[in-house]
Amino acid sequence: MAVGHPQRLRIIAELSSGRLHVSELARRLGISRPLLYMHLQRLEEAGMVTGELELSPEGKAMKFHELVPFEVRVTVDTVLDALRADRAAKATEVADQEGPDDVQESSQ
Repeated sequence: MAVGHPQRLRIIAELSSGRLHVSELARRLGISRPLLYMHLQRLEEAGMVTGELELSPEGKAMKFHELVPFEVRVTVDTVLDALRADRAAKATEVADQEGPDDVQESSQ
C-alpha cells in the first residue's frame, strides 16, 4: 500500500500545496534525496504523484513532482496485505544487518 508509510504521507502533505522540486521537497522533509526518490517511485507506481523533468534557464535538468487526483479505498484485506509487506521488509532488513557469522574456530 503506497500510503502505508509515514514518510509517504508526509510527501503527500507537502505536495498538497503544489508541485515541488525534489531538492526542496527533501529539505522540507529532512530526508536524503535517494530515500525521497524511493518513496516517490512507490507513489508514482500507485498513480498518486507524477514527476516531470524541466530545464532551468541555465540548462540544468530539474525534477518536479506533483499530486495526481486520487482516492484511497482501505479494506481489511488492504490493511492485512500492508502489514504482511511491512513484516517481510523488516525481516529482510534484519537478515541484511546480521550478515555472515564472524565466529572463528579455534585450532587447538
